[in-house]
Amino acid sequence: MTPSAAPIQPTAGRRFAAWLHARPRVQLRLLLAGPWVWMVLVYLGSLAILLLNAFWEKDAFSGQVIPFTWTLDAFETIFTVDVYRTIAIRTISVAVLVTLTDIALGFPIAYYMARVASPRRRRLLVVAVLMPLWASYLVKIYAWRAILQGNGLVDSILAPLGVEGPGLTEVAGSWLVLSYLWLPYMILPIYAGLERIPNSLLEASSDLGARSWRTFRRVVLPLALPAVVAGSIFTFSLSLGDYITPALVSNTKFIGNVIYDNSTLGSLPIAAAYSLLPIVIMVVYLLIARRFGAFASL
Repeated sequence: MTPSAAPIQPTAGRRFAAWLHARPRVQLRLLLAGPWVWMVLVYLGSLAILLLNAFWEKDAFSGQVIPFTWTLDAFETIFTVDVYRTIAIRTISVAVLVTLTDIALGFPIAYYMARVASPRRRRLLVVAVLMPLWASYLVKIYAWRAILQGNGLVDSILAPLGVEGPGLTEVAGSWLVLSYLWLPYMILPIYAGLERIPNSLLEASSDLGARSWRTFRRVVLPLALPAVVAGSIFTFSLSLGDYITPALVSNTKFIGNVIYDNSTLGSLPIAAAYSLLPIVIMVVYLLIARRFGAFASL
């Protein structure tokens, strides 16, 4: 008669796995714990500390920020010095102009891709739109520097017409390059929005006697509007926060340049106070975009 085998004792890992298997909510919390810690502590925490600097006093002698000594001097400077207001208006105006330009350029391209092009040509166009995103951001800007600079490609094209190019000093250079950089972010949401429009709606409009323009105006455009607004979130916010492009292709200052300059020069409260401006603008912009249903098209 042989002795019976002793029962296998489960290891601690197996017992924990069995306990976890019966608790799906705990599994979900453990799964999201890392991203949440990163988001709340690392990202939002550092952002909160930066913005708190806007309310802290700066030592007049050493230039160091004195934590928890509250003041609104930085905001008073921003609201009373004209140059900050001028730069804010310029930045917002260029961001709006870039967004409108990208809508004007991106909508026909997206419409052709979604409603006209054959499947094979559509795939090629999607790759063509995505391809600039694979190139380095700085390489593209320096390429535009070569195009816009004196005696560059733009000058050689405009010179026979007696028109002077924007060069590397005018704000038009920033508008041109920013419109180019963010155009794919406008095309892709519109393309996705147009592709989601059922063909049955267009056929119904045609059956009811509507011509192509009326179908576009009364059916396609309203249904594509949330996607257009979704694309504008990218183009507007990216233009609002960009500071490298204005520094490299023009000599004009944008909000990002002022924040960077004040940070490097030790005026951290002013940089932090000025950082609040694009955040407030984007919060308002997102609230408006939400009313147009743009979040469903992201």
